[in-house]
Amino acid sequence: MTGAGPNLLVLQHIACEPPGAYEDELRDRGGRLQRVMVDQGEPLPDWRAFDGIIAMGGPMGAYEDDRLPWLKAEKRLISDAVSTGAPFWGVCLGSQLLAASLGAHVAPGPSPEVGVLPVSRTTEGAADPVFEVMPDKFDALQWHSDTFELPEGAVQLARSDAYEQQAFVFERAYGVQFHIEVGTTLATEWGEVPAYADSLTALMGERALPRLLDQIGTHEDEMAGLARRLFAAWLERIVGGPGHSAPPAPGQRHSPTPAPNPTAASTSSALL
Repeated sequence: MTGAGPNLLVLQHIACEPPGAYEDELRDRGGRLQRVMVDQGEPLPDWRAFDGIIAMGGPMGAYEDDRLPWLKAEKRLISDAVSTGAPFWGVCLGSQLLAASLGAHVAPGPSPEVGVLPVSRTTEGAADPVFEVMPDKFDALQWHSDTFELPEGAVQLARSDAYEQQAFVFERAYGVQFHIEVGTTLATEWGEVPAYADSLTALMGERALPRLLDQIGTHEDEMAGLARRLFAAWLERIVGGPGHSAPPAPGQRHSPTPAPNPTAASTSSALL
């Protein structure tokens, strides 16, 4: 890693889903980022020019390759980077793209999970060099209907009552299904996206957005603090930085050859 702080590649899938509090932590540490709007057809750069990769959320499914051909190239980039040990941080759709790039099945779940809801850290999460900074239970914004199987060789870090897979790690790649990086400002922008607004109303009824914003506002400071603490641990202990030596990848994990990306039968999704 060169310069005053890490230089990260951000794969963004809709304008209203930037890294939020994660980006705040990066910039406060003197880090830089190059944002690529993948959904708008911006070309993918050489990931090897960066110290790590962030992949954010979006309204599409990780399995919609036929409808969105750019997903194939993005999953190939993730697979190539992760297979060589590049640091990776995937959020919601980003976590599902990571799972798919490692050969795991991604598909619609039994029912949507929406709201500020409790998440539980696993025993393995408590022993992880990044997730050890998190409490055993914490509240996080959920707004998704897709899920994934735990990839072979990965370690589960968190779960919720509705969705078993909430966070996992594979070597130096982390995927988190939940949102703790989002505050009321970003969530308000999400509510202005017609597809998001329609899905929220269908799930929570009329005036769903104001009620959800009230939930987020109640937990906003707590979630932002957890997001910055968690991301700081990833930056320090996985990416590395001035005054820090990057630790070896957690020893209990191994590297199977990534399998081809599966395509689920369904092509409708609402995830963030």
